[in-house]
Formats: sequence, structure tokens, C-alpha cells
Amino acid sequence: MSTIGFIGAGHIGGTVARLAVAAGHDVVLSNRRGPETLAELVEELGPRARAATPVEAAQAGDLVVVTVPFKAYREVPVEPLRGKVVIDTNNYYPQRDGQFPELDDQSTTVSELLQAHLPESRVVKAFNNISFMHLGELARPSGDPERSALLIAGDDASAKQTVAAFFDSIGYDAEDVGPLAEGWRYDRDTPAYGTPYLAETAGPDEMWSPGTSRQATAETLRAALAQATR
Repeated sequence: MSTIGFIGAGHIGGTVARLAVAAGHDVVLSNRRGPETLAELVEELGPRARAATPVEAAQAGDLVVVTVPFKAYREVPVEPLRGKVVIDTNNYYPQRDGQFPELDDQSTTVSELLQAHLPESRVVKAFNNISFMHLGELARPSGDPERSALLIAGDDASAKQTVAAFFDSIGYDAEDVGPLAEGWRYDRDTPAYGTPYLAETAGPDEMWSPGTSRQATAETLRAALAQATR
């Protein structure tokens, strides 16, 4: 199995790490507050997990998950990620991140900005349109009729294959949306953001509540993507 590096270890990062460890991967976790602040999570995950600095996590990972607030994307280390596949989970929330004119005028996308920051890495956009609660609840083994899909976008076909294989190992199919420029189709406030994984009986505010998930197939996600407008 692979080693998965994490730059950021919040709700999404922690959930992906739990799924990765359950699938037999090793994980190296980091955040900007220091390895000692991750002791509780590392203890929970067991011997396949360790805490490190962001640079060390980037160096250690065969695949690296960047899951930091979007406003901090320029702090992601560049050199240790050269040549690596990087999963970008970021979403742009102006009320948290401040205004980014290039996103406000739709001249680029969140993951294209990270790709520009990491010019020699291969960025794939994923995990940004599902709540951490649903991500943890919906994982199913290959062949399970209740298996869900996750969306990916990226400019490198082999990188997307790598991410799809990782998804398969942690309990999900992959639905390819196309290049990074198409990633806006499942950004916040789009039909593909959160709702496909939310039970019909649950309200939008319950997206982070346990027991509110439902299966989202590739067909379901494609239908939501087709409704996206700018």
C-alpha cells in the first residue's frame, strides 16, 4: 500500500486519513500548528499513522492531500511536492478567505490556482463537495450495490488514474469531470455540492450531521453537474 501525506488535518483530512488507514495505507499528518497538536488523532489511527511538519508530510507521501483553508494555499510547500500527485480539497469561501478577484471574475478556478503554485506537481480536485460526515459514512467495498462515487478533475490523466485507484481502495468509485478548469462545476453553491450525498429527508443544515447520508452514484452526480451554471 501507499503512504498518504496530509497537509492539513481537519475534518476532511482526518476522515480521509481514517479511511486510508482502514484500507491499509500509512498516513503522515501535518498542520501549521505543529506535530504535537495531532497526538490525539495519531493515537486514534494507530501504528500506521504519524505526525510531522507539512514539509515532512509532503516528502513522505506517495500521494499528498492538501486540505487547508483556501486562503493559505500559497503556504503549501512547493519543492517537496515536485512530480507528485496532489489532491486538492479546497473551497473558496470569501467570508473566510477574503476576496480573490481572479475567482470572483471567474477567470480561473480554485484548483488551477493551486496548480499554478505547484507547477511541477499534478493536482487533482477531489473531496471538496462532500461533507466529512457523509464521506465517512458512505464508503463501501468494490462491487457493493450501495457504493457511491466521488468527483475528480485534473489536467493529467495518469494522476487522475492514481487518485481513482486510491478512491477504490477507500471505498468509492471515481467520476471524471475533465480538466481542472471544469472543477467549478462542483464548487460550493452548485447542485453537485453536498446535496447529492444528503438524504432527501434532511435539510441543508444537516449536511454535517450523522445518519443523513445517501448513496450518490456516478449517474446522480452527472445529473447534478449538468445543472451547474455560472
